[in-house]
Amino acid sequence: MKYIVSFFILLSISFNMNAQDSVSENPKDICPILIGEDLPDGTLVDLEKKELSVSKLTKKKKSILIFYRGGWCPYCNTQLSGINEILDDIKELDFQVVAISPDNAEHLKKTIDKEELDYELLSDSKMEYARSLGIAFKMNKKTLKKYKLFGIDLEESSGESHFQLPAPAVFVVDKKGVIQFSYVNPNYKVRLKPEILLSVLRNMD
Repeated sequence: MKYIVSFFILLSISFNMNAQDSVSENPKDICPILIGEDLPDGTLVDLEKKELSVSKLTKKKKSILIFYRGGWCPYCNTQLSGINEILDDIKELDFQVVAISPDNAEHLKKTIDKEELDYELLSDSKMEYARSLGIAFKMNKKTLKKYKLFGIDLEESSGESHFQLPAPAVFVVDKKGVIQFSYVNPNYKVRLKPEILLSVLRNMD
């Protein structure tokens, strides 16, 4: 019986790892990394187009990683602005905020200026890091055509032709790189409310 249980545990771990490496065409089919797991290392790009190590970034302070679709998304901008409004409270709790999207450096700058953000935005333009977290999905052709009618060009905003986006997500990570809290919702219209995030942070050890 012990061997059977071990087999299913290994099978579950293997399935989860494979799911994180793959890219679904439906955001409802994503398989996000779980609370209690170690945050994988990866490389992101800052406003000056310099590469940053995620592990080095998160070792500095307890971190809130916010994955958003891009500066073209009004729901994302509302979320980013909401985080900015509670930034002082977040800092008092000794957390740093890092928001990550497929947007390239130029588009990150536009979002910071437009929304008057006081925290760091980083680029995952190739979507390699989002894939490692199991939150990436590929846009279907019908939706891409619809977006272009509204003037949304994913290829132009990222500089890449993968047509992938992250499901909106929030990960809270300690300085050891362990995920303490996560919120991932394939419905891009529904975001974690700032006051709920603050409540979560205040109840952490």
